[in-house]
Amino acid sequence: MKERLLEKFAEVYGESQGAEYFFAPGRVNLIGEHTDYNGGHVFPCALTIGTYALARKNSTGMMNFYSENFPQRGVVSVPAENFVYESGDGWTNYPKGVMWVFEQKGYHITSGLDILYFGNIPNGSGLSSSASIEVVTAVILKEIFGFDVDMVQVSLFTQMAENQFNGVNCGIMDQFSIAMGKKDHAIFLDTADLSYTYAPLKLENAKIVIACSNKKRGLADSKYNERRCQCEKALAELKTVVNINNLGDLTEEQFEEVKDTISDPVNRQRAKHAVYENQRTIRAVEALKANDIALFGKLMNESHVSLRDDYEVTGIELDTLVEAAWEQPGVIGSRMTGAGFGGCTVSIVEDSAVEAFTEEVGKKYLEKIGYAADFYVVSIGDGARKLD
Repeated sequence: MKERLLEKFAEVYGESQGAEYFFAPGRVNLIGEHTDYNGGHVFPCALTIGTYALARKNSTGMMNFYSENFPQRGVVSVPAENFVYESGDGWTNYPKGVMWVFEQKGYHITSGLDILYFGNIPNGSGLSSSASIEVVTAVILKEIFGFDVDMVQVSLFTQMAENQFNGVNCGIMDQFSIAMGKKDHAIFLDTADLSYTYAPLKLENAKIVIACSNKKRGLADSKYNERRCQCEKALAELKTVVNINNLGDLTEEQFEEVKDTISDPVNRQRAKHAVYENQRTIRAVEALKANDIALFGKLMNESHVSLRDDYEVTGIELDTLVEAAWEQPGVIGSRMTGAGFGGCTVSIVEDSAVEAFTEEVGKKYLEKIGYAADFYVVSIGDGARKLD
C-alpha cells in the first residue's frame, strides 16, 4: 500500500521525499445507537479498513489536498490561514475543519502541507469515512507540527470540526472510537463523561459481517439533526420533574414513571429509544463479559427493532438486510449500525454460516430493493496512528 501511495504522491506533488505515512480506521458500533449525544453508553470498535494518508510540509503556505477516492477533483488548495467552509470544496471541508479547530484551540499551523488521502471504507456506508479523514488529519497535524495533544483531545477536536465547521450535530462516538481503538477490543464508552473501558471481543467460531446497503446518505441533510432536536425537547420537559442532565441518566423504570411529561408523542418515542438503548448497551457488555454471546445477539436484535419503531431511522433498505439476516441459520444477532437512513448493518455470524449468509441475504436484498448490497467480513484493529 505505502509504495503505491508514494508513487501517486510523487505523481501529484512532483516528488515523494519527506512524506510521512498515517492511518485512521473506520468504525462499527456493535450496540448503542443514537445514545452518544444523549449522554448514554456506546460500544464501538475500530476496523482494519480506514483512511491512509501521506503528508509533508511545503514552503508555499498552501494546504494542498488530493484524494485517490475523488481523483476527478484534482488537487484542492487553500491558504494555510484561510479555513472557511465552502460547499463547493466537497470532501476537503473535513480536513479543513480539523485545521480550523486546531487554530481555534491555539495550535498554530506554521506552514503549508501536501496531503494525499486514500480510503478503503465505502463512502456513505455509515462506517465513518468522514470521521476517519478528520482523525487522520488531526494525527498528521499532531505529528508533523509536534502539537502536544493526546488522543482524547484529538477525538474532541475532530468532533468539534464536524459540529461547528461541517454542521453535523454528531456525538463523540465516531471520532473517539477511531482515535482510541484497540485491536481485538471494543470500547465501552460513557459519553456523558468520556470514561471508558476496553472489552475483549472474543468471538469464538463467529465473525463480524457488515452489509453495506449502497443507499447513499448525507448526514447533514438527513433527519439526524432533527432527531437530536427531538431528544433535546424531550429532555427539557423531563428536567421539569426529574433531576437529570441527559436521557442516559434514566433507567427504563424511571422513564416509564415520568414519560407523560413529554407532551409530543413523537418526542416521547425518541426519548424512549435513547433510554432503553442505553440500558440495552450496558446489559450487552455484561453479557459479553459473562461469555453469553447469545444474549448479546438478542440485544442487538432488540436494538434494531427500537431504531425501526421508536427512533424511525432504519428505512426499507436496512430493514430488508436485517430481516433477511434474522431468517438465516447461524446468525447470532443483526442490527443497523451508524446513523441510519441507509448505510450498513452489522451481524455476528457463525463461521460455518458466513458464506450462505452473504449469498442468501444478498439475494433477498437484490430482489426487494433492485440493486446489490456489499458484504465485508471485518477484523477489529487499532486506532489512528503514524505508520512506518
